[in-house]
Amino acid sequence: MKKSSKKSKSRHKPAKTIPLQAALRALKSSKAAIAPAALSDDAPVIALNLPPAKLSPAMSAYFKKCQEKLGFVPNVLKANAFDMAKLEPFVAMYNDLMLGPSGVSKLEREMIAVAVSSQNRCYYCLVSHGAAVRQMSGNPQLGEHMVMNYRGARLGKRQRAMLDFAVKLTGQPWGVEEGDRERLRRAGFSDRDIWDISSVAGFFNMSNRVASATDMRPNKQYHAQAR
Repeated sequence: MKKSSKKSKSRHKPAKTIPLQAALRALKSSKAAIAPAALSDDAPVIALNLPPAKLSPAMSAYFKKCQEKLGFVPNVLKANAFDMAKLEPFVAMYNDLMLGPSGVSKLEREMIAVAVSSQNRCYYCLVSHGAAVRQMSGNPQLGEHMVMNYRGARLGKRQRAMLDFAVKLTGQPWGVEEGDRERLRRAGFSDRDIWDISSVAGFFNMSNRVASATDMRPNKQYHAQAR
């Protein structure tokens, strides 16, 4: 066979450079393509069809207080509002565990909530309580570390011991022994504090599972808070 005298042409053409204005138009178009429901407070809070019940006077006042203080009613409250017998105890226990008197600070309790939710990969609680850690600590990086991997955060021995205990209680509750409680005591926690740490971890293990089972969606406001 005769060899062709013509040089073979490359099969690959150089990529075209997209002009900046065209790229910006494409980006704008892609944003517009996002389903409005995904960005709207009208989007379903959970994947179950549970119509809201009439709020009791106490819960009506509580929802109003949330709206005034936060600017919105957390979706976890709306999700439980189909039954006052579910909503009222949930609110009472949450407020006692997270806001009541304790040797464990409110920020530390939020850190437990996020570390536990990270283990359970609970989207709702990671978004909402990650925002709380950012806001209460004034440290956005701490909030992100709690969400991703608390072990990478620069924590003192006290908080590291607390989170190690909460995470072990989440993943291996059968493995918790006296040595684990003793490590908390050496870190400065009282026996009452250990009860509180355990209660907060237990509460979020429960709420994580309900949130995941129902595809509970966080309020969009959480995403931008304390950034």
